Amino acid sequence: MIRFSTAGESHGEALIALVSGLPAGVPVDVEFMNRELWRRQQGYGRGGRMKIETDKAHILSGVRHGKTIGSPVAVEIVNRDWKNWEEKLPVETGDAAKHQPVASPRPGHADLAGALKYNFPDARYVLERASARESTSRVAAGALAKQMLRVLGIEVASHVIRVGRVELDRTAAWDEIVAMNAKDEIVLGCVCDETEARMKGEVEEASRTGDTVNGVFEVVVHGVPAGLGTYANWDERLDGLLAQSVMSLQAVKAVEIGRGITAAASFGSAVHDPIHYAQADTDRPTRFTRPHNNAGGIEGGVSNGEDLIVRGYLKPISTLRRPLASVRFDTREATGASYERSDICVVPAAGVAAEAMVALTVASLAQQKFGGDSALEMKRNFDGYIEQIRRF
Repeated sequence: MIRFSTAGESHGEALIALVSGLPAGVPVDVEFMNRELWRRQQGYGRGGRMKIETDKAHILSGVRHGKTIGSPVAVEIVNRDWKNWEEKLPVETGDAAKHQPVASPRPGHADLAGALKYNFPDARYVLERASARESTSRVAAGALAKQMLRVLGIEVASHVIRVGRVELDRTAAWDEIVAMNAKDEIVLGCVCDETEARMKGEVEEASRTGDTVNGVFEVVVHGVPAGLGTYANWDERLDGLLAQSVMSLQAVKAVEIGRGITAAASFGSAVHDPIHYAQADTDRPTRFTRPHNNAGGIEGGVSNGEDLIVRGYLKPISTLRRPLASVRFDTREATGASYERSDICVVPAAGVAAEAMVALTVASLAQQKFGGDSALEMKRNFDGYIEQIRRF
């Protein structure tokens, strides 16, 4: 079973990802991991922190001669900003006078709930761990999962379908999404240039008014065979696991599988895809097909052979340059919410982090189903299963 955990704070010395359960022999391309980290930092409307950090993966264990060796993989991403915070957030007791408190909680952030839960006099330590900077570790872990999935011919990518009031009005093709993610410059991660230009206007309006802007990203998993997940137990359903993984990301407030939201306002005849069968040979994992994939590749908690489609709905970032009303922790007096440099729009970056979470979820289920202590054994088991369902 593939498991992962993260450690580190937003302004701490480094971020850590620890991934266990990967079979031996999975090729690991560090430059691919670094590009994934780069993609997470891109997007119009990112804050000043992205000008400081150049995230790079440093693999500490579990990979030798470019391949996994079956033991846990530990990855470190150094925070370059640490030099500015070393005296403010020391590991030892240090000088309390240099502590930089978050004196008033930000509405919509974990500040107040976290301070109450852990009995902190201010929200500094809450901010340090609740920050979306933590998703850097997830992207590093997800890059490893993606490289395992590639052994099975499964790919994961994302794109942005809405920023503020501007929405992509058509379905994006897989090849379009792949081409967009391969660009050397990522503006807002939309496959349509005209729509992206209007999305950019939404970000600019928020910037002018000291506000932040929300949006929707879509993650697509291509090449998934039928049979991942199960209807047999509630906590093993693929849609439930994907929803939890994406909902766990900072600022995500809703998750949609396929056309779930549209389906809630439609008749069944307009939602459920007819099932067809391809008599001729095909490169698909199964010859059973559906014309629209409204179910997002999942029926009854099980993948059905179509692409997995998962959307995340982001609330606007909580830190505003024009702060909302709040209360000081120390005096309980009314004041404005604390402000630290922040982003205006993070929808493309959130999509990259969601790719990582989806890849980790799918990789874990694939490893459970196909087994194998080595990538060769896992691929042999996978190929046998594909042959089985193609002959069904």
